[in-house]
Amino acid sequence: MSLMLDVSDDVRAELGDEEADRLLAGENAPRTYDCTSCQSPGDSSRQRTSTVLFVGDETAVLAFAHADCFPSQVVPVSEEQLKGAVRSITGGNGGQQSAPTAADIPGADPGQAVLSVTCGQVLLGDELYPAMVVEPSAPVVRPGSEGPGDDFLPLLIEHGFMPVMEMNKPPSEMAGWSVLVVNGRLHSVLQPGLVGGPTVSWWEAHQPLPVTDEWRSAARQRNSVLVYAAPAGSIGRQPREDLLRTALDGAASRGLLVGGSMPLSGT
Repeated sequence: MSLMLDVSDDVRAELGDEEADRLLAGENAPRTYDCTSCQSPGDSSRQRTSTVLFVGDETAVLAFAHADCFPSQVVPVSEEQLKGAVRSITGGNGGQQSAPTAADIPGADPGQAVLSVTCGQVLLGDELYPAMVVEPSAPVVRPGSEGPGDDFLPLLIEHGFMPVMEMNKPPSEMAGWSVLVVNGRLHSVLQPGLVGGPTVSWWEAHQPLPVTDEWRSAARQRNSVLVYAAPAGSIGRQPREDLLRTALDGAASRGLLVGGSMPLSGT
């Protein structure tokens, strides 16, 4: 079966010519997959598909993405992120293939869900604020819990997020948390580490995410970003900021939204 796979030179160098040629021949590549970037289904027999190799200190995971979403490349990640992805691929997420996004939800197993992040400006009163909206791809449960259930919001509240009942004012500031933007691209959300220790990544982009000039300017002006979070299926991918605000209003009215204000770190 002929597949429309892109294998970059650096991925080929890591895999070796023999394995790369087997992939291109369709021997070791799936026809259907979930895109490691946008998480929506892909079909490598009908659309150009990137091979993405996540490499840790001791482990490597090969994932697939729509070529329009993510180019074929080698992505260095931490070994812990990679182990979470392996757990997901081998059954921790119902057999669904998930790429290693740093979905390091406080108190939860990072292999259970991938965090989707949407950036946009939200109108609170008469003022626009730069905001990030975080939503997992699946329900999140505590380690050791067999479910069913979703502990995403309780876990976040335990770590400083506050319930948002109405979108009429900014949520309170979260001590020790920050949003890292470098050279106009969103890199990560940082959370407090152990007592006396450095901050650690709570969410980290596979590849630094571009943000609009307006969002970046507003973040620099206010020196802060509003970070909202909701359970899986509460917000969805909204193509416009007004629709994002409407979805946030709906989640808040149903008691399904938490938030916090975080200082901007970087440029």
